[in-house]
Amino acid sequence: MLVIIGSIIVMVSVLGGFAMAGGNALILLQWSEFVVILGSAFGAMVTMAPMKVHKDLIAQILGCLKGSRYNKTAYEDMFKALYEMFMLGRRNGMVALEPHIGEPSTSSILTKYAGFSGDHHAIELLTGALRPLIDGKVKPDQIGMLMETEINAMEQEHHKPVEVLSKTSDAMPGFGIVAAVLGIIITMGAINGPVSEIGHHVASALVGTFLGILVSYGFLSPLTAAMHFNGSAEIGYYRTLTKAVSGFATGMAPMMALEVARRGLPGDVKPTAEELETMLKTASK
Repeated sequence: MLVIIGSIIVMVSVLGGFAMAGGNALILLQWSEFVVILGSAFGAMVTMAPMKVHKDLIAQILGCLKGSRYNKTAYEDMFKALYEMFMLGRRNGMVALEPHIGEPSTSSILTKYAGFSGDHHAIELLTGALRPLIDGKVKPDQIGMLMETEINAMEQEHHKPVEVLSKTSDAMPGFGIVAAVLGIIITMGAINGPVSEIGHHVASALVGTFLGILVSYGFLSPLTAAMHFNGSAEIGYYRTLTKAVSGFATGMAPMMALEVARRGLPGDVKPTAEELETMLKTASK
């Protein structure tokens, strides 16, 4: 939502200021300039990366429009789900977690917390860590390394669409210059024409430069930053999950494992120690 609001503010500020100075906004609608700049940028983007990265790019842009889902409620659901799982494993042994890990979609614990069970990456990370622990294939102190390796791969995968959009944003002023040069070429071809016609061609050429700079610094560059923050919020969520699971696996009490995970959270999503204790008592009931 903030991405949409910010983009509207940019457009209103630019067009509003232009109109206040006596400009006619319709003169900016030079469709040939739009085709040259946006078409060239899209072609360069297609050349730049494989199809999977483009699909991830679209998904991340849509995610920015919706806003990050990793808010305080999402962390609350995760803490409650993990607490119930950890308490079950502590009371009845790790084998008792096997039905919940084997079929998380039907788990009586995980399905209670939609904010957590609805994140398939988080569920895969949790089950991928606990399953080999239950089977005895890894030692408890190796769980953290196992999960961190997976998160690092995920982080690199998330960074690729950001890099593609960042490079495209950096190239937009250049494509604006290309459009402007083409406009000047057309102007030189009409140099013997009326002054009004020459002025129109020069204005069209300048619109190309204007458009390239505006799209770069007004839209694509801020969107790149928004994608980076969204990705960081997601990776932070998974690293919190890793700290909690790793702490429990190495022998920490469920409450202490979650307390360690809580302390690493940023302030906007971090519950206080009292809030954590209250929510976990609610979950245990």
